[in-house]
Amino acid sequence: MNKELLIHIFGILTLIASYAIKLVGFPEQIQKIRKSKSVSGVSKSLFIFSFCSFILWTIYGFLKNDWIIILAQGLGVFVGGILLFYLWKYRKKKSGGLYN
Repeated sequence: MNKELLIHIFGILTLIASYAIKLVGFPEQIQKIRKSKSVSGVSKSLFIFSFCSFILWTIYGFLKNDWIIILAQGLGVFVGGILLFYLWKYRKKKSGGLYN
């Protein structure tokens, strides 16, 4: 098996794994937040850092002209953006008008 074929195979496997996370894990979290209208128990820092990571990886993919990185991480930007919107929408106000 030559190196180019191995790179292609692992690229496709990476894309599939990345899509699984972003099409199964994140939507389940989004659905849970929408139903409960609460973000308690959700790691906000994890999703904020993940979203930033997806953006950086997508930019890197464009700079390298690598469609596997662009597709895998671009989906993360989209789904992560939806999740961050719900984190913002359902955040709790502390007394005095400040946000939690």
